[in-house]
Amino acid sequence: MLHFGNGAVPGDTVKKDENSRRGNWGNQIEFVLTSVGYAVGLGNVWRFPYLCYRNGGGAFMLPYFIMLVFCGIPLFFLELSFGQFASLGCLGVWKISPMFKGVGYGMMVVSTYIGIYYNVVICLAFYYFFMSMTNLLPWTYCNNPWNTPDCSGVVGSSAQLNGSLVNTTTSLVAGVMEVVNRTKRTSPSEEYWKHYVLNISDDIGNFGEVRLPILGCLAVSWFVVFLCLIRGVKSSGKVVYFTATFPYVVLTILFVRGITLDGAINGIKYYLTPQWEKVLDAKVWGDAASQIFYSLGCAWGGLITMASYNKFHNNCFRDSIIISITNCATSVYAGFVIFSILGFMAHNLNVPVSEVADHGPGLAFVAYPEALTLLPISPLWSLLFFFMLILLGLGTQFCLLETLVTAIVDEIGTDWIIRNKTVVTFSVAIAGFLLGIPLTTHAGIYWLLLMDNYAASFSLVIISCIMCICIMYIYGHRNYFKDVEMMLGFPPPLFFKVCWRFISPVIISFILIFTVIQYKPITYNDYVYPGWSLAIGFAMALSSVICIPIYALYKISRSPGTTFRERLKHACQPHPKWGPALAEHRTGRYAPMGSADTVEARPIKEKEELREEHNEEEKAKETEKKDEISLTIQGSNGSTNTHNNPNPSA
Repeated sequence: MLHFGNGAVPGDTVKKDENSRRGNWGNQIEFVLTSVGYAVGLGNVWRFPYLCYRNGGGAFMLPYFIMLVFCGIPLFFLELSFGQFASLGCLGVWKISPMFKGVGYGMMVVSTYIGIYYNVVICLAFYYFFMSMTNLLPWTYCNNPWNTPDCSGVVGSSAQLNGSLVNTTTSLVAGVMEVVNRTKRTSPSEEYWKHYVLNISDDIGNFGEVRLPILGCLAVSWFVVFLCLIRGVKSSGKVVYFTATFPYVVLTILFVRGITLDGAINGIKYYLTPQWEKVLDAKVWGDAASQIFYSLGCAWGGLITMASYNKFHNNCFRDSIIISITNCATSVYAGFVIFSILGFMAHNLNVPVSEVADHGPGLAFVAYPEALTLLPISPLWSLLFFFMLILLGLGTQFCLLETLVTAIVDEIGTDWIIRNKTVVTFSVAIAGFLLGIPLTTHAGIYWLLLMDNYAASFSLVIISCIMCICIMYIYGHRNYFKDVEMMLGFPPPLFFKVCWRFISPVIISFILIFTVIQYKPITYNDYVYPGWSLAIGFAMALSSVICIPIYALYKISRSPGTTFRERLKHACQPHPKWGPALAEHRTGRYAPMGSADTVEARPIKEKEELREEHNEEEKAKETEKKDEISLTIQGSNGSTNTHNNPNPSA
């Protein structure tokens, strides 16, 4: 029997949009804000600016916007319409073609991996936030126990703060000259990150001890996520009013402060000036496509899950345009903020802008904290910045956890698990916390980067490509276009029809081929990952993709038919219960059997199967009535006659 988020089933006593999953968002603003919070995450703050930085500033913008228009927005709209039409999570929606349900399981596996390591990144932001509650940021100077002789800060030592203005200026100039003359510079923030926060080991297999401060922050992070989801999307929908809007306030404050700094204009010029020779580089286009794919959250299952809580006739086409453009604009805006700070750092260090930033997460936890130490009232700016990172991360983490919980509740569907969804949420949070503990050890950063590079890389591309093929070519593009028209009141625009059928799958295939051809083993600074760890990385990547063929073979083997072709055909056909969740929306070819328009709208084979099923149900009801009459006859004195006598007068 088909269950929904609260256990409502077609035919049960349901208060339309109140008790079913439909309309669980308080209003459409909550859905848009939650989707913005899901799509706009930590990747917009450091990943997009870093890719611009690595690919020649403005040279990255052109392919980024092209990929957004022809791949990002169409896939975003496809997933939103998919989940909203069926009102089901990433597993239930595959009633559209049961053989491809493995795609939903693959999405769950990907969301699990991302949820584990993503919350570790959030806990690191929590740690920096707590460490910023001081008069002097601990990564300002090089006179700490964890610093090495290679450490070279711009601001000299803390003792010089009590000297005169002349001495301070002299120290600053000397510090800059020392940095310029050194062949190798290690910043205080980088040594604080490596030797104190992470206390990183020399090998991925050398776990060492658990870093208790990081472990405590991880517990805080998971507890906050659980509290915000304790009542499902109804509670998270209220939280996002703050988590999705406050980061923009912080970004604006930091932007206003950044553009007033010396040298900020040089950083912005580097950000906007394209290096046209790099536009022809295929790697730049591959990075742009992967960033669109990563930042919008396609193929994670979160978009389908969130859209499943919408009302049936909600205009998800409008929502997809608004959310996608907002996500893109946020990335560009964050680039202005960060490059203004990088220009300021380059000015103080007297080096080119291209030599300032660290790679990967270092842009958020090394380069930016170092820049914050050069600002007046640096602890205040540090608190604001890391609080913004926390909110950006939580916005994505909410949807990842809700995706897993919704899929579990929909799949199991028992009355107990539906009534106790909070217990499921708590259990998933506990499991995520326990699985994240290895990432808080001395080797944790190695495993975090391994999961980030393999668990959610080319597997997302494969999952998304198969989803497009299934909906457009197995279920049929005409059928899906009619479904969207029935839901929205108008058919999908021609541009999206073309993208869904041709352009987006081609771009996705290009990303996959490019990823395979240009593959290089990952490294962390000078550390080269051993072969056995790369094998684990590939196993994580394949663990989500392998769900698709395994479940397909299982479904084919369990389908009726005498030949493989018959079983395959039956496994690809939509489930009889596929369609809108509420009876009032099941019109046309989805109408109940008693409706006249259903007989005309459905295929002949499907009509015959439905008639046979209907006749069997009617016969079963008649048999039950006869049994009740024959077995239970109430006498005039209140006694019960249990003799099998079909004649009531007897």
